[in-house]
Amino acid sequence: MFYNRLFPFKTYFQWLNYDTTPTRSFTHREFSFTLLNDIYIRFKSFPNADELKKEIERIQPVKIDIGAIYAVRPNDKKTVSEKAFRPLEKELVFDIDMTDYDEVRTCCSGGDVCMLCWEFMTVAIKVIDTALRDDFGFEQIMWVYSGRRGVHCWVCDESARKLDNDSRKAIVSFLDIIKGGAQVDRKVKLPPILHPSLKRSFDIVNAHFDTLILSNMGILDKSETWNKLLAIIPDAEVREKVESQWTSHPNKPAAEKWGILEKEVSKAEKKKKFKDEVARDIKFQYCYPRLDVKVTTAINHLLKSPFCVHPKTLRVCVPIKVDECQNFNPLTVPNLTSLNQELEDYNKQHPDPARLADYKKTSLKPYIEYFEKFVNGMILDVTRSKRDEAERSMEF
Repeated sequence: MFYNRLFPFKTYFQWLNYDTTPTRSFTHREFSFTLLNDIYIRFKSFPNADELKKEIERIQPVKIDIGAIYAVRPNDKKTVSEKAFRPLEKELVFDIDMTDYDEVRTCCSGGDVCMLCWEFMTVAIKVIDTALRDDFGFEQIMWVYSGRRGVHCWVCDESARKLDNDSRKAIVSFLDIIKGGAQVDRKVKLPPILHPSLKRSFDIVNAHFDTLILSNMGILDKSETWNKLLAIIPDAEVREKVESQWTSHPNKPAAEKWGILEKEVSKAEKKKKFKDEVARDIKFQYCYPRLDVKVTTAINHLLKSPFCVHPKTLRVCVPIKVDECQNFNPLTVPNLTSLNQELEDYNKQHPDPARLADYKKTSLKPYIEYFEKFVNGMILDVTRSKRDEAERSMEF
């Protein structure tokens, strides 16, 4: 039902094509499909939107992934050498998964999410989106809910699509500040004076720290979680001083406990016991986005398509408005069951067969309208850029 009646094929084609008539951006683009029973199909390509639509409606995939634009149509991969079949470009993408926050979140773990921990994704969207726009000058940025426990970012500017792997790696290295695995206590160690980009990021992190970490996660409510935080402080004497005050007043409000830590750390820093902004770096470590670096750095890496349905939750991977991201609730996005019911209810209440697109009868409507607005703006930019280029070439 979903792919036959609700999937926005026309706008989807225009998004990946960067035009209204087929270009190499679409015809040489890899699509990957996962079918029932984990049947996995890679390197599919299509000459136009109609052929893509026909195939998706025929095979009814449980998952759709989008890949790079290749020098040769992916359908023809087996007819050319490995060297000839090379990826040329793809959107700059980011993947942020809630499971990477399991060491700092206390409400859920694994694939589960709730509104308490979803604030980590709100912070991630705000931090990464601001950096991409202000530090790198990108404009065509779309955020998408992954359908279960995370978010994906698609940077669609031409300059982003043409980046090679080294350039992608440089960007993600600039943004990725959390270093080290589970065995490393302190994963963030930044210089005392922050780069302007990190200063902006800290303003966002700082604004969410009290609510997200002290209140929602209750990190300072019990010793098993606060001991992990104290382990970040490099001086044993300072750790002991803070812990003794917390232990002797276990019911003290979390904000006051945090004030004790800041005070003791500040005193130690003034005595030059260590030259660190430890309290600041703790805030970064607990709140800053945790990126899946591999997804960004490899141009041929696949990423789940917007508007496909997550096979486990049955939720649709809908776009998220950046300026309203704090209001996004992953638990209430349209899902297959609710959409079926909405269509049924609408058709019962409106028996006259009015020529209204099916998605407009459902809760999917605002998400598809936002997607259309994004794609229309993107194509307008591409058209303007082509016109400017043509005018410049005529001057010579």
